[in-house]
Amino acid sequence: MFEYDFMRHAFAAATVVAVLSGLVGYFVVLRGQSFACHALAHVGFTGATGAVLLGTTPLWGLVSVTVAAGIGMGMIGDGLAQRDVASGMILSLSLGLGLLFLHVYTAFATQATALLFGNVLAVDTQTIWSLLLLSAFSLALLAFISRPLLFASLQPELAEAKGVSPRWLDILFLVIVALATAESVQIVGVLLVFVLMVGPAASAQRLTTRIGKALLLSLVFALAEAWCGLTLSFYTDWPTSFCITALSVAIFVTAQLRYRHLTRR
Repeated sequence: MFEYDFMRHAFAAATVVAVLSGLVGYFVVLRGQSFACHALAHVGFTGATGAVLLGTTPLWGLVSVTVAAGIGMGMIGDGLAQRDVASGMILSLSLGLGLLFLHVYTAFATQATALLFGNVLAVDTQTIWSLLLLSAFSLALLAFISRPLLFASLQPELAEAKGVSPRWLDILFLVIVALATAESVQIVGVLLVFVLMVGPAASAQRLTTRIGKALLLSLVFALAEAWCGLTLSFYTDWPTSFCITALSVAIFVTAQLRYRHLTRR
């Protein structure tokens, strides 16, 4: 299958996105921000449709709008409950705008389907370099805030007492989540972005409580889902997004069964 350019491009793009999603997703699950990730994916759909309407690249529409929404969620939401309310309001507004953009520009319907369900086989070299650049920036920012982020996630009251600003950490982290979400949309689409962002991390946390090991497992699971999903799709002609989703669910169910077995012993 590597004789084909589109498969080499797909594997390259999936690798970049899986690495970012696996690492960022661990903190998403740890901080209980899965709904924010889900909301940002739908916000990205509005950004992409708006970008096409303006005649620009959908990827950069995805990135700019999701980052703006992430900053908005971080500024509005103070605490888990208010954060979910802020995420829900921004999600509702973005879906309404996305519907409006589709109504105005009906010729975008075919591209909209690709955004909703992903089309990694259509990724070109320019997109791969864009994804690589965004991933490098996101991982560098994550590395920069990782220690205070872990501190604030595990001991929020103590972290605040020590002078760690939870609001700014939340804003910066949601920017990283927004970038990772925008990238994941290129692989599995808006509707299934939850699979790459949350699935591997949730499975890893069911298998270990050690932070380093959980991060590594989350990364390995994300890469395995992306690579095996592409391979399965190539040889079966099934949709790539479905294959990745099925593998993610299978890994999570296995991890959940393993967790229940260990807790009953």
